Amino acid sequence: MTIQVMKQSIRQRIIAEREQLTAAERACLSHAISERIANLNAYRTANTVLAYMSFGAEFSTEKWVQQALCDDKCLLLPKVNRATKELDIYRVTNLQHDLAPGQWGIREPLAERCARMDTLKEVDFILLPGVAFGRNGARLGYGGGFYDKLLARIKAANQSCRPALIAGAFAIQLVEGIPQEATDHKVEWVVTENETIQCVSDMHIGR
Repeated sequence: MTIQVMKQSIRQRIIAEREQLTAAERACLSHAISERIANLNAYRTANTVLAYMSFGAEFSTEKWVQQALCDDKCLLLPKVNRATKELDIYRVTNLQHDLAPGQWGIREPLAERCARMDTLKEVDFILLPGVAFGRNGARLGYGGGFYDKLLARIKAANQSCRPALIAGAFAIQLVEGIPQEATDHKVEWVVTENETIQCVSDMHIGR
């Protein structure tokens, strides 16, 4: 079995399990996860945070993203660039005014209302999406490679001090033995409704 086949098998299983959660269950678990993330020292000391707007049965990031604005963080959100097949990053100050559904129905920054951030040297904290995560920091995304390419760009731009990488996920998304490739990036923390797991990360230096 190839790595890609193994990854796809895990994706299908975890997405199916995640979708079995009711909306009420997801809301309750998401609230607990958001509180745990907000209590991380890496978040409290961060000035600039890069996050994402959740969709479908994912851990809901809405309240946490709004909290980041209330905490006077500089909030950055991604927008899919269909031409380059990469993520462009924009500063957002108002979730209601600055966002609209984009590719796959995910709420994205409106380019005409938000400032595009061409340099990402100031990012202190990154909240990453994903399908499954390992206690060792392994991350399994949706297969498009958008975030791995983004993290490679950030890694190249920040040689001296790297941002903290955090994943918020339901406990059912914890998986052992996630296959990894050279282009995959690990996270430093995995935060579930039950625990905050410190992992070993190849991206985190000097924090």
